Amino acid sequence: MGGTAVAAVALTGLMVVSGCAKDSGGGATGSTGAAGSACEFSTPPSAPATSGTSAANGEKVDGSALKIGLAYDIGGRGDASFNDLAAAGFDQAIKDMGVAKDNTRELSAAPNEDESLKQSRLRGLASEGFNPIVGVGFAYTEALKVVAPEFPNVKFGLVDSAVEGASNVTPLVFAEQEGSFLAGVVAAYQSKKCHVGFVGGVDIPLIQKFEAGYVQGAKTAAPKIQVDKKYITPAGDFTGFQDPAKGQEIAKGLIDQGADVVYPAAGASGIGVFSAVKQAGVLAIGCDADQYNQPTLADTRDVIVASSLKRVDVAVYDFFRAAAKNDLASLPKVFDLKVNGVGYATSGGKIDAELQGILEGYKAQIIEGRIKVSDKP
Repeated sequence: MGGTAVAAVALTGLMVVSGCAKDSGGGATGSTGAAGSACEFSTPPSAPATSGTSAANGEKVDGSALKIGLAYDIGGRGDASFNDLAAAGFDQAIKDMGVAKDNTRELSAAPNEDESLKQSRLRGLASEGFNPIVGVGFAYTEALKVVAPEFPNVKFGLVDSAVEGASNVTPLVFAEQEGSFLAGVVAAYQSKKCHVGFVGGVDIPLIQKFEAGYVQGAKTAAPKIQVDKKYITPAGDFTGFQDPAKGQEIAKGLIDQGADVVYPAAGASGIGVFSAVKQAGVLAIGCDADQYNQPTLADTRDVIVASSLKRVDVAVYDFFRAAAKNDLASLPKVFDLKVNGVGYATSGGKIDAELQGILEGYKAQIIEGRIKVSDKP
């Protein structure tokens, strides 16, 4: 997978603790680490003796001659999730590599915009000499199929997708199901009713990976747990990533059905999910970023017991850094638990040492390949 700075880059406030989850399950035990829980739990794996992290890569990379561009998915900066992570990686790369502010450009997409606008956005950046450029989200896949061949000397990074046959497009893809598995374990141990919920933004394969891991993690930890799932919009309607009001409505529905821990994989719509959770007096798990520490969620953070991490910040940062070094081959093929490309955060102090140990045990089993986390529901 090559040596990258994946685990080492301390990106501002968004990268916290990395962890992982899931067990093939043994015999049932009591409500370990979950006071008041109605669940019966599988025997959890033991925590590893040590939990090592990579040493920081202190090599200075000079990017002062670069012009770097970032094309956001819908929501842009301020979504408290996916795009904000990309922004953090972008900002850190600018700071660490000495890129002049005038040599940076950020552009955002609009919900359900015409495909030609995505092409124009990328083409405009490349035409103005920005190189490297990152497209944040699979929504840029089709546009890059057209634009990348027009600019063979421009290095493009593509979050969550790949362009087959385009040697100048580097896929930045993640094992979202692995971090979500850990979220499912947390949900099972935090639920007092053994009944949890999942809110997906748009019903597409990418978000189904979050659902698959979450359900598998919850049911591995507590085989009889009930997991309710609902998506905000169907495939093709991407407003589901930017509709907090709808997210709140759907979360309320799941809570009314009995779910007392809710996990949204819904972009900015997750803001509404957390509002519904707080109003109902139940719990939530953050997604993508360490959402307990997101400024836009300050009013609802007390209900966030943990977050699954998808380190888009690290992938974006590492891409710009590797491009500056002309060493893109060093990037991992998949940002997974093994390279700390996904994980979990426990900011807020709501996860006790016992559950932390259980999570680390599941994490180790996934990394070792003893647990295979499905990427499909």
